[in-house]
Amino acid sequence: MTAYRVAIVDDERPNLESLQRILKSDGAQVSIYQEPSEALPALRKNPPDILITDLRMGNWSGLDLLEAVKLLDPSIEVILMTAYGTVEVAVEAMKKGAYDFVTKPLQRLQILRAVHRGLERRRLVTENRELKEHLAQHTLSEGRDILGRSDAISRVMETAEQAARSQATVLIDGESGTGKGLLAEWLHRNGTRANHLFTKINCATIPDNLLEAELFGYEEGAFTDAKKRKKGRIELADKGTLFLDEIGIAPMAFQGKLLRLIQEGEFERLGGVETHKIDLRVVAATNTDLKKAIMGGQFREDLFYRLNVIHIHMPALRERREDIPVLVAKFLEESAKKNGREVPLITPDAIEALENYPWPGNIRELQNLMERLVVLNRSNTLDLSQLPHEITASQTTKTMTIPIGVPLKEVERKLMAETLKTTKGDKRLAAKLLGVHPRTLYRFLETEQVATETNPS
Repeated sequence: MTAYRVAIVDDERPNLESLQRILKSDGAQVSIYQEPSEALPALRKNPPDILITDLRMGNWSGLDLLEAVKLLDPSIEVILMTAYGTVEVAVEAMKKGAYDFVTKPLQRLQILRAVHRGLERRRLVTENRELKEHLAQHTLSEGRDILGRSDAISRVMETAEQAARSQATVLIDGESGTGKGLLAEWLHRNGTRANHLFTKINCATIPDNLLEAELFGYEEGAFTDAKKRKKGRIELADKGTLFLDEIGIAPMAFQGKLLRLIQEGEFERLGGVETHKIDLRVVAATNTDLKKAIMGGQFREDLFYRLNVIHIHMPALRERREDIPVLVAKFLEESAKKNGREVPLITPDAIEALENYPWPGNIRELQNLMERLVVLNRSNTLDLSQLPHEITASQTTKTMTIPIGVPLKEVERKLMAETLKTTKGDKRLAAKLLGVHPRTLYRFLETEQVATETNPS
């Protein structure tokens, strides 16, 4: 039996000392209290695994203490002791959350048996709760496939199909919103580990000082708030797939431990010395250029090569425009089902406008727009009039003919002027469509104004 914490509350000093000797000889860390009112602040500060309390203690009842402790920490297992055991009291104690009920005079084997059973129950309840939380956080999307028939997505899926059948690490890169996480799920669902957990860690959403503890877990006392041992996400997801999103911004100290995890399949919990073996397939994703990060000293080169065994680039939506109609149909159907609406029909003109838009937010932007259109739609049809201005603006300016031999500066001037005309003077939208900073357009307009004042027509 490993070390465990027990608190004992009893107004009879001899009984306290007797129980303390029994449990210390079993390896327990024991705290004793004669007054329940003194015990509660201490229990709040340092919760035990097991609380043993007398049923009758002056103005306090053991049932009162039981209720207070369960409000404090429901995971503490409580064992009540009394010399006046009745069926009615036992039933009431169990209803209020007591684990066991023992009668005095206590015997060594009797109390140790009750404590060990309580510890086992606490362990099972804690692990079950952690597993449920873990499953809730890491449930896969409902079988969603990577939609599209474009050459760009066909190349992605050709590589993905081969990668799914292997155990090799995979590095997925691409702009934000292109579906890197969805592809990682697809690799897991179609691989040999599909019956085990898919565990996602987003390195951008977990603070640097918590990332290591979240992934590897920690031992009791590893840091100020580490009141008890906690398993990390990888330990709970043994034999499954670990997906590290936004890996490019992971702190350097974390990168070193991750490298060892991938190379050796080994790790230690924070504050621990015991080495644990783990069997995980690692998939990572990034929207940053890791080679530039390596040159800037922000990413380990050895970790990059360990992750980049199989490389898959997710194309931007503007690079696979022919997939937009099927994505639109899918998102309209999903949004209608989610919001209790009918699936609207979409006109060819609206589809054409969606195909011509550059989609800086990629698939995520398209999906969000489709839901908004479904929710706000008052008819059963979506046409050009219901699309946002920035999308219909891109529809009106599809081509611009420039004769051969026109100087490059003149081409830029004409392109900026026509784009501003199309966006009705919206400089930020024009800059987005042209892929330049808004300051570039402001400088252009200042130059045009000076030219007009100098050479009035």
